[in-house]
Amino acid sequence: MKRIETLESFEQIKLLADPRRLAILRRLMAAPSSLTQLGGIFGESPAWVRHHLKKLEQAGLVEISQVTVTAGITEKFYRACAGALLLRKLVLPYSDQPPLVFAGSHDTALDQVSGQLSPHIHLVTLPVGSLDGLINLRQGLCHVAGTHLLDESGEYNTPYVNLLFPDRQVELVTLAHRTQGLIVPEGNPKGLREIKDLAREEVTFINRNPGSGTRVWLDRELAYLGLGPNQITGYDRVVNTHSGAAYLVWAGKADVALGIQAAAAQHQLGFVPLFDERYDLIFLRAQLEPVLPLLDYLQTKQFRTCLQSLTGYNTAHSGERIAS
Repeated sequence: MKRIETLESFEQIKLLADPRRLAILRRLMAAPSSLTQLGGIFGESPAWVRHHLKKLEQAGLVEISQVTVTAGITEKFYRACAGALLLRKLVLPYSDQPPLVFAGSHDTALDQVSGQLSPHIHLVTLPVGSLDGLINLRQGLCHVAGTHLLDESGEYNTPYVNLLFPDRQVELVTLAHRTQGLIVPEGNPKGLREIKDLAREEVTFINRNPGSGTRVWLDRELAYLGLGPNQITGYDRVVNTHSGAAYLVWAGKADVALGIQAAAAQHQLGFVPLFDERYDLIFLRAQLEPVLPLLDYLQTKQFRTCLQSLTGYNTAHSGERIAS
């Protein structure tokens, strides 16, 4: 079975930016070939092929798989070192402040925190949803992940962390508890009160991205109610953030979204509370140092004052470590 390898070296990635080398490499992933065979495939001289093969070989991307001697003529066959490649390189800015890369569920409070911490750290965020945030952390693509994944056991986050990080020492720290519910136009003109109302024929919904904590909660609730995605108009229309969902309701592009109360308040929309959730920050214990400024800020009065200005946030347990 051929394996997939991850490229993290900028030099290797830069080498494959040349379409000729990339084409040779992809051909050698399919089957070994000689200089002569590659020359015939690409309509180029053996010297042209040799030049690019040498570069690929020096970078550790191809290797000699076989040497044959026929009628006194020696011919080398080359193959790719991997069956496929995954390109992965995080490019961070040059800055006087150390970078802190966040990936996970979008959170309005973190948007506020970013501005407060800017004199001390350069916080950059990737709102990919709770589950993909944990996967990015596992793959080394961020320093800290933000998640609010409710397990079937009724516990937030820890079951998912234990599943994805069985061999790593991981820390969970609560950012805040948040209120989620139905984001509706001011005055709630269609009288929406519960999840089953999403299936009403005259209601248009805007959904969150797969893997987000909000989407995980919704799909579980729909299954409990016996409702299928095809019964909800707009189920397949997705956005990556709570604020993006609220904006579409405000703009009249949807009648309702599921999201946090703070996003509804930002757009002066109506809100029907459904449940409270725990939103945690997750990071590897070995990467504690870059996360420390954020953790220290969670303990300050300024942080609590900031969150208390946002509707639907509870800071009673902010900064607490959760046993995993």
